[in-house]
Amino acid sequence: MSSSVQSLATLLKQTDIEDHEEVIRAADATLKQSKGDLEAQHVKAVALLKLDRYGDAVKAIEAGGAKLKDRARLEYAYALYKDGKSAEAAEIAREGSERGYTHVEAQASYRTENFARAAELYQSLASDLEDDAEADLRINSGAVDAQLEWSGQGELARSKKPGRADLEAFETAYNAACGCIARGELGQGEVLLKRARDLCNASEDLSDEDKQAELLPITVQQVYVLSRLGRLEEAETLSKNVDARGIPDASTRHIAQVNSTVASSSEGNPYLAQRIVSKDLDTLKPDYPFQFQAVVLSRNRYSSDLQSLKFGGTADSTKASISKYPSPNTDVVCNGLSVVNAAAHARRQAGKEALKQILPVLEKRPTDVGLVLTIVQLYVSSGNAGSAITLLEGLLRRLEQSVKEADLDVRYAPGLVGTIVSLYHSQGRRGHGQRELAKAATHWRRKTKERPAGVVQLLKAAGSALLESSAPDHQKLATETFTELHNIDPEDRYTAAGIIAASPQSATSSQTSSLTAIDRLISGVDAASLESDGLAQPPTAPGVTIASRKRPAEDTKPRKAKKTRPSRIPKDYDPSKTPDPERWLPLRDRSTYRPKGKKGKARANLLSQGAAPTGESDGSRPGTPGGEVVKAKQQGGGGAKKKKKGGR
Repeated sequence: MSSSVQSLATLLKQTDIEDHEEVIRAADATLKQSKGDLEAQHVKAVALLKLDRYGDAVKAIEAGGAKLKDRARLEYAYALYKDGKSAEAAEIAREGSERGYTHVEAQASYRTENFARAAELYQSLASDLEDDAEADLRINSGAVDAQLEWSGQGELARSKKPGRADLEAFETAYNAACGCIARGELGQGEVLLKRARDLCNASEDLSDEDKQAELLPITVQQVYVLSRLGRLEEAETLSKNVDARGIPDASTRHIAQVNSTVASSSEGNPYLAQRIVSKDLDTLKPDYPFQFQAVVLSRNRYSSDLQSLKFGGTADSTKASISKYPSPNTDVVCNGLSVVNAAAHARRQAGKEALKQILPVLEKRPTDVGLVLTIVQLYVSSGNAGSAITLLEGLLRRLEQSVKEADLDVRYAPGLVGTIVSLYHSQGRRGHGQRELAKAATHWRRKTKERPAGVVQLLKAAGSALLESSAPDHQKLATETFTELHNIDPEDRYTAAGIIAASPQSATSSQTSSLTAIDRLISGVDAASLESDGLAQPPTAPGVTIASRKRPAEDTKPRKAKKTRPSRIPKDYDPSKTPDPERWLPLRDRSTYRPKGKKGKARANLLSQGAAPTGESDGSRPGTPGGEVVKAKQQGGGGAKKKKKGGR
């Protein structure tokens, strides 16, 4: 064995082999003589990695046994990562202590969507650069921050706003753009994508072929942003410049095809679109999309099914998927499936017609959060906020009565609490909203370790709302909430200001040290000049003046009488005569009005007090009978007298 090792080592030293295929042939020749030659096995594995034959490298290392795995542990971890087995790669790399192992574990953690661990590893690498390029670590860290935003863990991101260093290279500009898009800042994301495109085109280190390869994902992302912004014509024009068949990454290629289909302004054939978006994602491995991408692609597939009128199949498939999740829950995927399931039952109906089809489904799944929120949205859109509040209160009441701690976490989930509080405020029921926030704050203050995303924002909102309440227990809860949040993050100015607003007497200097001192805030303010200047005016453009808001002094000069225009003077107008003061009244309402004819005179007599109409008044109202007639009716009953029988 030693002679074979010496022969291989001598061969590699004496020759300058640049073709890795020749290295593999030399290693194979040595292994024919000695199958257990670790040196030859190791050389062959490295050559396979150089040729990007990662699957063959994994097989070669595994065939070498435990000794080769221990000797080529770094190569084995890297080969597993490149072969799509990221979880195994991260586990093996975690056992190593060298810097190379940290790089492999960080990349494998990123691919397994353990972005928090990846961010921690890249932060440790950036603290001590050694031989690593700072720009490369900044690029990788920016990609991790973007994925943290996409996965709902934005609070762990290293930076929220793009810095000047992010605009120096197209890779960092692209990562910063992805972070903005994940946060919903589509306008800023579009600007950064254009910056990344310009930097890529201007790069002198890339060939034209490399530039085209780098521009493809940037263009695909631009098509997505333009579609989200509603600029479909621009998105369609840009998507025509993308040759999806030339994208090497399978998941990016599929996303480019889907975005191109969505960006198309023409309705087209829904069945053809369904064929494009309904591709099985398992066929994309090892370049399979991330979880948040898979969720969106799945929704696209269901939307295409609904456009193709496949209501029954969509309802059945989503129902089967929903049954795999515990109920109730706040999982984004599960609740998204509930929305699609409701749309399938609605059969492209909206408003009250959709409610008729969806409400029976709620009887079967009364704790389905996604279904309840869908119905709430339908109620609100139809102007029936009262029914929406009643429905959501029923769900919260059922969850509150549960003995499971997980159900209580769902009941006080930030999204549900925010929805019911918003509905209360829309109806002017602020007291109900304050009580709801108080209960949510009390619940989450008991659970300091297991808090989902959004709880900190919920506690801040609860503290601010409770400050407006006059109840002493609400004021106390607001003080305790802000104090707890400030202890977690002493640099948070919002909580420090909340402590002062809730209890200024008990606020300490350590709690208020992060706030700007009052003396500094008012150091440049001249109270005397402000008082003399009067009411402050809004800023105006140069050359534009605003009239003073002060009331002008009373004008004591006699005013000239206005002349009446000739067109407004009547033809028979005589300036020497006094105008009739009743000229504005209708003719019949004037004191000088005298009716003519029999009907007019009868009408005038009728309106006179105590007068009775004459017999000649045709069509007039009959007069009131005299007293004698009324008396006779009271005595005789108003009927004719009957003849008496004879003989008596």
